Amino acid sequence: MKPLKGIAGQSSLIGKICLFILILVITTLLAIGLWAVIYQGDQSTDSLKVMQMLQTIGTFLLPCFIGAYLWSNRPAQWLQLHKGIRWQDALLVIVLMLCAAPGINLLAYLNEQLALPSFLKPLEEIMKQQEEAAAQLTERFIRADSIGVLFYNIFLIALLPAFSEELCFRGTLQTLFAENGRNKHIAIWVSAILFSAIHFQFYGFVPRMLLGALFGYMLTWSGSLWLPVLAHFTNNLTAVVSYNIFYMRGLNVDEIDTLGTGDSLWIGIISLVLTGGIIYLLRRSLTMSNASSRMS
Repeated sequence: MKPLKGIAGQSSLIGKICLFILILVITTLLAIGLWAVIYQGDQSTDSLKVMQMLQTIGTFLLPCFIGAYLWSNRPAQWLQLHKGIRWQDALLVIVLMLCAAPGINLLAYLNEQLALPSFLKPLEEIMKQQEEAAAQLTERFIRADSIGVLFYNIFLIALLPAFSEELCFRGTLQTLFAENGRNKHIAIWVSAILFSAIHFQFYGFVPRMLLGALFGYMLTWSGSLWLPVLAHFTNNLTAVVSYNIFYMRGLNVDEIDTLGTGDSLWIGIISLVLTGGIIYLLRRSLTMSNASSRMS
């Protein structure tokens, strides 16, 4: 019997994408079905958290590993998980994401000012309602009343999505779109657009797309998926921890998302300038590191 590893490696891009979507649909349905059997439709926060975890695994994690196994004899290398990262670059990425937070808030604020044409007003109202519902659910998920719940939330909201989504959008989709000499910039931006669109949040589309593109360039510059995973994790972790610090101290949690806008607009502008500078330093560091590796 012919081994399955690498059996679909010579398939076309369309063939691989169709296979990936088929696997994704099957594993997602299995994950939702498992939750339905265990919880019998329970809508409590604990039950919905488990559904979120299973759905993340079924939609993003499993399809990527199965797909890479079918497309390559070296799945980990195909997903670019085989290469580590230097501590200097990891530190730069962490500082980058922390500095970028107010700038991201500013971009989100500008994105919110965009309005659809008048004939699409009903659609705009539906999107607003969906985003409000999503925000309320996120607040239920992110709030922690104990240290144990906080660490559980960090795993569920920061670590698992960071690894799973980067594995899907950068490790898998970006790799597929850039295979066989295809334009890497197109691959990065198409993956970033899909990454933002899959969240179904129109008023945060632009900053999320730009973040996705940044993560994509990190992968291209470093050749390691672990760098965008770290960046994604730092971004999510900052949101979880800052929210709970404000919540536990009885402060207004809305102030987290407004830092860098309104009276603190200057912080948002400085944040964007610093972010651009750190991105330049990161690219230079990664380029020099890769050049040294090739020479040695």
